[in-house]
Amino acid sequence: MTGQPFDQPYRGGFVGTEHRFAIIVYFEDTDAFGVVYYPNYLRFMERARSDMILACGVDHFERFRDDGCTYVVAEVAIKYHRSAKVGDTVTVVSTVEQVRAASVVIQQRVMRGTELLTDGRVSAAFVSPDGRPIRQPREWVERFRAVMAGEDGRTLSK
Repeated sequence: MTGQPFDQPYRGGFVGTEHRFAIIVYFEDTDAFGVVYYPNYLRFMERARSDMILACGVDHFERFRDDGCTYVVAEVAIKYHRSAKVGDTVTVVSTVEQVRAASVVIQQRVMRGTELLTDGRVSAAFVSPDGRPIRQPREWVERFRAVMAGEDGRTLSK
């Protein structure tokens, strides 16, 4: 058997500094005319961003389960260029643009082949259970910086 097992979720991966996450556009993603409903691009980007963070070696799900600290979207800017349609395969290309003590800024593009559909920038703040920004773990910051430098962030010590 080759490829990914059928009972495992799909995972994207890094090509250099870019994380790539492919998505098939289903009917549920579209309006009555078969065109992706505009807020669904944010859903695509969220799924890809969560996968990218995990691929960096940052298990934010485990941290949330342990103590309730998590990332929240603090700011988002999005520009729509073209529409995807039902049956299209799109790729969300994500790059870590900036890392701060309590946040990470991620640039995301939704592409259909080489065609740019949507371009967005998301600032995700790391917050305590009461919603206050707190410092990310130092090893997470190091992993994000390694990815920005084109290194495999997962190879850093845990």
